[in-house]
Amino acid sequence: MSLSITAPTALEYFGTLVQSDEQFPLLEAVASLAQDEYPELDVQQVLGDVDQLLARLRRRLPADAAPLQRLRALNQFFFHDLSFGGNVNDYYDPDNSYLNAVLRTRRGIPISLAVLWLELAQGLHLHARGVGFPGHFMLKVTMPKGQVVIDPFTGRSLSREELSERLEPYKRSSGLVGEFDVPLGLYLQPATPREIIARMLRNLKEIHHTQEDWQRAIAVQDRLVVLLPEAWGEYRDRGLAHAGQGNNALAVRDLEIYLAHAEDALDIDVIAERCATLRRAAG
Repeated sequence: MSLSITAPTALEYFGTLVQSDEQFPLLEAVASLAQDEYPELDVQQVLGDVDQLLARLRRRLPADAAPLQRLRALNQFFFHDLSFGGNVNDYYDPDNSYLNAVLRTRRGIPISLAVLWLELAQGLHLHARGVGFPGHFMLKVTMPKGQVVIDPFTGRSLSREELSERLEPYKRSSGLVGEFDVPLGLYLQPATPREIIARMLRNLKEIHHTQEDWQRAIAVQDRLVVLLPEAWGEYRDRGLAHAGQGNNALAVRDLEIYLAHAEDALDIDVIAERCATLRRAAG
């Protein structure tokens, strides 16, 4: 009697990685995002490549290295010796979000660079976290004498004054000025692994929607729905992507889920009308 074993799809594999917030494998989950674009990608090979970088870095440090020495060695290794940095020439290239590509080109966007840097930092037992700073993902390291905030795009440490200056446009556009202003520290709260993955997927989502690349947009939306099953707006956006691709029945299914749960949304009437049109077209 022969046993038939079916390998999980890329989406099913992703689902197993993100089903629980306990022991969330951030690096593996981020690496798996590239499987939509690179179906033959060996995620374990990507993890092995990062492990090799960590082994090289550890050989540079004595076992009793102080936290500041470890941080300086990490930044020298990552930003200078390996020359990781922001892709200023093609910021909106989807490859900037795929770890296999970032490892190959040494170029990425702040959040993908941060994920790699964080893995190395944790391997050196540094107390480092990612920060979902508005408009630009940051890194935060807690040291014996205080906190250090680092821009993963450049490797620079940022002062409170520089961070406040970067926040000003966001505060003004959001009306968070005057009596509605909030302390800087609230913008420097650590991001959870699930929030990091969501932010990376939404970066890709924006790129694909802007380019009206509906097939790739749907793949990203599938992951967002698995990651955030009660984020009803993601069902709406997947439905609209399906509509763009001509999948009217699938579009109606997702839009109906959205309409059933997002009762107070401002776009209910518009989406209901769109859903009715698609339902007629689907027959």
